[in-house]
Amino acid sequence: MKLTINSFSAVSFFALASQLALAKPVVDKRDVFVPKIITPDASTVWHSGETQTVTWDISDAPQNVTNTAGFIILRSSGISTSVILADNFNILDAQVQLTVPNVLTRDDFSIILVGSSGNHSPDFHIEGKSFV
Repeated sequence: MKLTINSFSAVSFFALASQLALAKPVVDKRDVFVPKIITPDASTVWHSGETQTVTWDISDAPQNVTNTAGFIILRSSGISTSVILADNFNILDAQVQLTVPNVLTRDDFSIILVGSSGNHSPDFHIEGKSFV
């Protein structure tokens, strides 16, 4: 059996192949939400073992937030720690309660609020337990 390709078929094939090669993937529009943390702020003092409420502003939340599952981690000296303060809450709730962990007293703690994006609070003070 002899295979023959006419010029119309060849041109059509190469035209289609070149269009596929130039095609770009379709990217869905994603709304990233970076809420401003209200509390804690720079005047905040937490005490280890207490229950505290973290609050953030949702007034400018987009209609379709990419990821509403939130979590909060502790930061110290501008470096993220492995301490998860709260997780599995809805970022659109605008607040979550947590228990302040047992840490050494410092005044350079902050929190990172993560949902569809990360945002951190100003530094604040935690009055920790004495380990001596």
